Amino acid sequence: MSEKNLASEITPREAYFDRRTVIRGGILAASAAATAVAYRKFNGVDLVDTNGKALKGLVKGVVKADEMTTPKRSITNYNNFYEFTTNKDGVAAASKGFKTDGWKIEVGGLVNKPKTFDLDDFRAIAPPEERVYRHRCVEAWSMVVPWAGFSVKKLLDRVDPQGSAKYVAFETLMDPKRFPNQSNSAVLDWPYVEGLRIDEAMHPLAIFATGLYGEELPPQDGAPVKLVVPWKYGFKGIKSIVKITLVDKQPPTTWNKRAPREYGFYGNVNTRHDHPRWSQATEQRIGEHGRRATLMFNGYADQVASLYTGMNLDEYF
Repeated sequence: MSEKNLASEITPREAYFDRRTVIRGGILAASAAATAVAYRKFNGVDLVDTNGKALKGLVKGVVKADEMTTPKRSITNYNNFYEFTTNKDGVAAASKGFKTDGWKIEVGGLVNKPKTFDLDDFRAIAPPEERVYRHRCVEAWSMVVPWAGFSVKKLLDRVDPQGSAKYVAFETLMDPKRFPNQSNSAVLDWPYVEGLRIDEAMHPLAIFATGLYGEELPPQDGAPVKLVVPWKYGFKGIKSIVKITLVDKQPPTTWNKRAPREYGFYGNVNTRHDHPRWSQATEQRIGEHGRRATLMFNGYADQVASLYTGMNLDEYF
């Protein structure tokens, strides 16, 4: 597959959001809410606001009152996960049977307490919290997703970053037997890698998701551990993480290496910086008719804009 052909696959086409999208979005929101309540009841999940404080009701300040959670069926059947397939509607089928037995997550680099976690140890770092976040893809489609997980900061505190650590690098599992598309180097340069500045990683909105809609995170959504940074485009949310390394220089990231003019290191949702091939001013919310305006920083500007003071929003992306 050539780079030109791959690029054409990710160009947003309004025609793609056809009857299938409307059908998927027609599932009752009441069913989704009931699932989330059950998850909180049986798994001790706390609701949190954008400052990390526990709430007893809705997650105010994270999702607007007029935004309904995207139905689970849509979230789990419309995905970008190129390790399995470049077909968004085919990821669930392609990932069926994916196993996470024996999964390890190595955390090291510029830390004083490096550690390799198995899944039980990783999940025990902190009780899961439900985070209902907007998800905005760089391709100009969006969802509202009820994740469950804990803040990245809680993991970093465990390993005690050194003063010289300026960035956090992340890496996905490299295993073509489990990720069949990794056998095709024309798709992407494997393994998938991503990175954040350490202050971004320490922000209370940044989480490791291990659950979704009251259940364990499914393979097509990044099992067993996915990074969620809601003010950034979805390609920053690296899936199936096996390695986390604190470094002193900006780490390489997969899509930035592939097409640096199209996918910046920061990947912030920026309505003032269009993709070279389409506008970022509007988006297609899965399950809705028509397009809606995209919000700067995906609606989290009040919480995160201060991280980028002094940076020219018309240039960086």
